[in-house]
This record gives sequence, C-alpha cells and structure tokens, in this order.
Amino acid sequence: MIVSDHTTKVFDAELTKLTQKVAEMGGCAQKQVVDAMDALNRRDVVLAQRVIAADATVDEFQRQIEQGAVETIALRQPMAVDLRSLVAILRIANDLERIGDLAKNIGKRAIAMGNERPARTLARGLRHMTTLAITQLSAVLDSFVGRSVLKALKVWEDDRNIDALYVSLFRELLTYTMEDPGSISLCIHLLFCAKNIERIGDHTTNIAEAVHYMVEGHAIAGERPKSDAFSYAGEARSSLVVTA
Repeated sequence: MIVSDHTTKVFDAELTKLTQKVAEMGGCAQKQVVDAMDALNRRDVVLAQRVIAADATVDEFQRQIEQGAVETIALRQPMAVDLRSLVAILRIANDLERIGDLAKNIGKRAIAMGNERPARTLARGLRHMTTLAITQLSAVLDSFVGRSVLKALKVWEDDRNIDALYVSLFRELLTYTMEDPGSISLCIHLLFCAKNIERIGDHTTNIAEAVHYMVEGHAIAGERPKSDAFSYAGEARSSLVVTA
C-alpha cells in the first residue's frame, strides 16, 4: 500500500491530538488523587464530593480517546510503531481511568470517615505514600509524551518503593487494631485508602510498560519488581480481617 505525504501528515496530526488528550487526562487523574488525599487529610467533605464528581471528566476523556484511536486505526490502517502508539494510547487511557476510579474511592472514604482523626504517624505514612505515587504518575506521563524508555523503566523499577511503604503502613495499622479495638473502623478506612494508593502505583507501572512497548516493540524483560516484604502483608491481612 502506497502512503502519500498527505496521509502521513493527517495521521501524525491525529496521533499528536490523541497524545495531547492522554496528557490532559493524566493531568485530571493526577489532580483527582491530590485532591482526594487533601480531602482525606482535612476532612473536607466538599472537596471529596468534587473529587467524586470529577471522575466523570476522566471517564469522558477515556471515551474520546478510545473513539479517536479506533477511528484512526480503521481509517489509516497504521503499521509497526504507528500501530503500537495507538495500542499504547488505548492501554494508557484505560489505566488512567482506573486511577480516577481509585481517587474517587478515596474521596468516598474521606466522607465516610467523618471527623475521625488518625495518629500522626499513620497520616504521615499515607501522605508519604501518596506523594511518591503522584511523583511516579507525573514521571510516567512525561515518559509517554517524550517517548522516553529510560524514564519509563525508572518508574517501573521504583514501584517497589510504593509497595514497601504500603507494607510498612499495613503493619502500623495492624498494630493499632490489636492495641486499641476502638480504632478498628478508622484503621480499615485508612487501609483501603492505602491499598488504593498502592493500586494507583500498579496502574502507573502499567503505563510505564505501555510506553516501553510503544517505543521498543516488546515487553519489559523480567518480572515486575515487588518489595520482598510484600508477602508479609498477604500473610497478615487475614489477621486484620479476623480482628475487625
């Protein structure tokens, strides 16, 4: 099939537009996460409700990106790296939509917790974990826009740091429930929030893998890095459930 210069220019313009939409969607999802944690820390019900409402915007971005990518594939019949770019865009939009859902879940927890206040160490641990997750998300979006495999690999490797923080916070929450049964309800809320942040880290890592695939044409070699302590959380989780 002979591809004209006009066809190439049209495809490049469509790809640029989709890339910009993904970047905008990523910015919205990132703001959702930041606002959700602010709402949780300040017990700001109004802000939490805005986070929940903002999820519709992220969902609409995904719909537009999917529609644009599918139409481009159908009309332009791209091959090789061009097709990989569109497939990666679809995958990334899906992960960003899930990140938005997880931020919305934190907003709902912020409302459900009411005026309950966690211990400073727990609040600090959750903020630290969130800061790292947001930093990772920002870095992976930069890697996508700049088509940087090195940045994507750095995000992929650093996911273990979020896992380690999650395990550390899980241990603290487990200790609190054992020492003070009255804290169980609060700790369960915080555990779900921490798990949502850990899952945001996983979706960010998915995006890093999509960027690597888009540029290199193959998956990242080896298993996804995980903290060695992660198995502890799996073993201890049943204890928290039983205690609760």
